[in-house]
Amino acid sequence: MVEENEIITKLLNGDIKLHEIEKYTETIKESVDIRRKFVETISKTNLDHISNYSLSMEEALKKNIENPIGAIQIPVGITGPLEVHGEHADGNYYVPLATSEGALLASVNRGFSVIKASGGTTARIIDDKMTRAPIIKTESVVEALRVKNWIMEHFKDLKEAAEKTTRHGKLVKIDPIIVVGKYVYPRFVYTTGDSMGMNMVTIATETALETLIKETSAHVVTLSGNLCVDKKPSALNLIEGRGKSIIAEITIPREVVEKKLKTTPEAIVEVNITKNLIGSAIAGSMGFNAHYANMIGAIFLATGQDGAHIVEGSLGITVAEEVNGDLYFSVTLPDVPIATFGGGTRLETAKECLDIMGVYGAGKVGMFAEIISGTVLAGELSLMGALAAGHLARAHKDLGRG
Repeated sequence: MVEENEIITKLLNGDIKLHEIEKYTETIKESVDIRRKFVETISKTNLDHISNYSLSMEEALKKNIENPIGAIQIPVGITGPLEVHGEHADGNYYVPLATSEGALLASVNRGFSVIKASGGTTARIIDDKMTRAPIIKTESVVEALRVKNWIMEHFKDLKEAAEKTTRHGKLVKIDPIIVVGKYVYPRFVYTTGDSMGMNMVTIATETALETLIKETSAHVVTLSGNLCVDKKPSALNLIEGRGKSIIAEITIPREVVEKKLKTTPEAIVEVNITKNLIGSAIAGSMGFNAHYANMIGAIFLATGQDGAHIVEGSLGITVAEEVNGDLYFSVTLPDVPIATFGGGTRLETAKECLDIMGVYGAGKVGMFAEIISGTVLAGELSLMGALAAGHLARAHKDLGRG
């Protein structure tokens, strides 16, 4: 094999490319080390910390990363117990969160304490889907309408074609089907089991479109036409849902609100109306909540979910009402794409974090979803309490600044 210094020289001269290093080395570790040393050379930077990791780069290189040079480290903390009563998760769970934001885990833990003192949170999955929406080009609006009608009339044929590609995916509907000029945007909607399912539905939709092309004058411009809507904030996803659509709710006795959150139900209701509802409305926000992204982001990073889907998980609506002197509080997250196997969940650290909650592997994604909804409820409730009591700045001063 070629010597390390010779490979680095060839890289510097442009004789070989970064993705070609594996051709000149005997092991993946050698190629990772050489690529990192090349980066150190051109950037005049020492990458001692990035070079230290325990996960298998050989496995990661197969499905999770290209041109690897090492791994980053994000602090992981533990929160809990979360008492949740769902259809899949029923009991007390410790939840790992990965973040560099001081005060976040302390805030979530305070929320867990309030939940525990109130008898636990009820959690439910209200919908489950994954979507792919291609762009179909026709010759005219008349032809576009013909294609739209053909799709509606031949759903069974498209479903049969799509489901030949997967054991777990099921095409449940194609809706909406939007016509813009001579272009047709059909949204293929699937259930995908324990897998997050983006690759699954992409392959299935491509196969279904082959049937459409044979039978109509349609021309497929691209498999993804942004009506999916993947990895972007979207009113359509807020309304229709994507991934797991989940809700957690709780009724908190007044004395618990006053003792643990140092405020009143009425104050939290007022903050929710003026901040999460009116404030979000005047900002044109599609997240009518205080900070779902904080908990979603920390859970996703810890468990190997697709980090780009944090933007979808940040969508949702917080409800707070005073009921007979007590506080009713709920979080609704319509768009949380998650998995408990495959993708990034197969990385060693992600698997360990999923194992802490007992949700790694097949048949566990429902439990994971309900735990996530309870965790978001806890963090949202704690922050809303802090805002109502005027404690937010103090908490960040004490914990966020050390």
